[in-house]
Amino acid sequence: MLSDDICNVWQAQGSGMAPLTLEELRKKGNEFHSTIGWRNFREYLVTALLVPYFGRCAWVTPLPLMRVGNILMIGGLLYMAYQLHRRAAASDSPADLGWNTCLAFHRAELERQRDALASVWRWYLGPLMPGLAVLMGAGCIAGFRHSALAGMLSLMVVGVVALALRWMGRVNRKAAAGIQRQIDALG
Repeated sequence: MLSDDICNVWQAQGSGMAPLTLEELRKKGNEFHSTIGWRNFREYLVTALLVPYFGRCAWVTPLPLMRVGNILMIGGLLYMAYQLHRRAAASDSPADLGWNTCLAFHRAELERQRDALASVWRWYLGPLMPGLAVLMGAGCIAGFRHSALAGMLSLMVVGVVALALRWMGRVNRKAAAGIQRQIDALG
């Protein structure tokens, strides 16, 4: 009888996870801030390298459709970088926050990052699609004008790019789900 009572009390306790201390919460917040900061830095760096590349391609290509595609890519990259800063920049938490305020701040940051990752097709991948579509279409047209094999290779590139974009969308959805698990663990 006593063991049944102990078992009932044990089961009624819930998960048994001890709440985070203020220091642990700040440490988790700082680590998350650093991770987001480095992710965004890499994205800005890639954008800073690709904008001049597509600009040069637009300048030197003799094909008007390729020029349009390169210019669209520049616009898409700049819009994507702006949206990354607007939607998913890492926010600094004030050092003097109490536990409840620190928890609310950390939860809000997690939710903001989750929402940004969950909507990546709207603000990150989507703006790149017009430029990619025009460039790939122009590449296929030029390829088929050259030879059937070149055209088929161009179509294969289109397929690889489509698969890569789909993969990127899935990776971001999984990351959003992982952040949701972190939010849920906060209680």
